[in-house]
Amino acid sequence: MAFEEDDTVILHDEHSDYDGETGTITQVVDTMFGDANYTVSFEDGQEQGVPEDNLEASEE
Repeated sequence: MAFEEDDTVILHDEHSDYDGETGTITQVVDTMFGDANYTVSFEDGQEQGVPEDNLEASEE
């Protein structure tokens, strides 16, 4: 599932301080391999370069 800016998502990345938190996609960047990386903003910061596999759509 591709995400778009302003979508609300849950981050799943055990190496991130924001693992399990809900945030909002603020930027979508296409890679040279045709994939998308996302910048997700949270209440107290942001995570950049997040692959689609680490995101889950949120109901919020």
